[in-house]
Amino acid sequence: MPENAMAARLNKPKESGPRVLTVVHLITGLSGGGAERMLARIATYAYGPDAPRQIVISLMDEGIYGLAFRSAGIELHCLNMRNGLSFFPALLRLAAILRSLKPSVLMTWLYHADLVGTLAAVIAGMSMRRVIWNVRCADMNLTHYAFTTRMATALLARLSRFPASVAVNSKAGQRAHTKMGYRPKKWIYLPNGFDLDVWRPDEGDREAVRSELKLADDILTVAMIARVDPQKDHGTFLAAARQLVLRHHNLQFVLIGKGTEALELPELAAGRIIALGERHDVHRLLRGLDIVVLSSMTEGFPNVIGEAMASALPCIVTDVGESAELVAETGIVTPAKDPDALAEAIANMASESFSVRESRGAQARERIQANFSIDRIANLYRVTWLSIAESAVRLQLPEQ
Repeated sequence: MPENAMAARLNKPKESGPRVLTVVHLITGLSGGGAERMLARIATYAYGPDAPRQIVISLMDEGIYGLAFRSAGIELHCLNMRNGLSFFPALLRLAAILRSLKPSVLMTWLYHADLVGTLAAVIAGMSMRRVIWNVRCADMNLTHYAFTTRMATALLARLSRFPASVAVNSKAGQRAHTKMGYRPKKWIYLPNGFDLDVWRPDEGDREAVRSELKLADDILTVAMIARVDPQKDHGTFLAAARQLVLRHHNLQFVLIGKGTEALELPELAAGRIIALGERHDVHRLLRGLDIVVLSSMTEGFPNVIGEAMASALPCIVTDVGESAELVAETGIVTPAKDPDALAEAIANMASESFSVRESRGAQARERIQANFSIDRIANLYRVTWLSIAESAVRLQLPEQ
């Protein structure tokens, strides 16, 4: 059914008033991860006159995105679920919120939200035909994570046939979760999207950032932007940096992300690595950089690479998840957990002329604009919500 027809049926007046497309997003927390960033883009996107009503619920606190949601007029609830003792009160409160809101769609983000959201929907008497799980990762080595995460994923695999659909942001994520035992009614592909007005090059910002970081004009910056997490494998990046500082005196390495300021740096390379920790101006910092690297052992669809590409920067990625497909011919792909190969890739890109790297960056931005603009992806989300809501009410509304 065409999108406008679905919207018309969904918004058809009833005795109790017009039915508005209402989407509740439930997420584990609102810290600085990729899922949180994507949720912020989708929830605050300007959908136009037929914009859905969107409500965000965090199982924990408002993190770094609470202010952005409130400023955009997005209703925000925080359940402050911090430990086992707060689980049942938070679950019952969530069920009460769902019962009160009667959302057209409940979209859950990340494993714990998938599980808690499913339980709350059942308690609230909400049809599972209105529930979508939004899976944001691929091949995770769960041995690096808490027992509760391992237990949640095992239970979710068994429950995966109940929601209306399971969305993934990468085909690698679908393959990985199929191996884990997920058997949903339907898979939906919802890749990440990027606002090219935010993620863009800017010469003025480039000069300002390089001045702040005390970088000379002839210095080439190689950055990794990721929180400290086993799957990001900062060790491989640092090992590659250790090799390169001995041979390339114009390279400066930059680490950005929560926990990077506390990483133990290789002794020989310590003076050539800047660790900035968690920053909320990454879009601006990218404008002062030259090459972006992601040495992950596992990925779904890496937000940071899309952001770097939109900022017209060439990227080097490991061959995990959707990374290689994302950069395509604009970047360089290396095997995971291989510092020698990563060092060689960085050296090769650093040895390219400025015009070649600039061309790589321009092609990278064009690739994001053509395939992953926020306008394109936000519309995919909206069509998905309309489809789920229409399916759920098909038997309740009379035919047009």
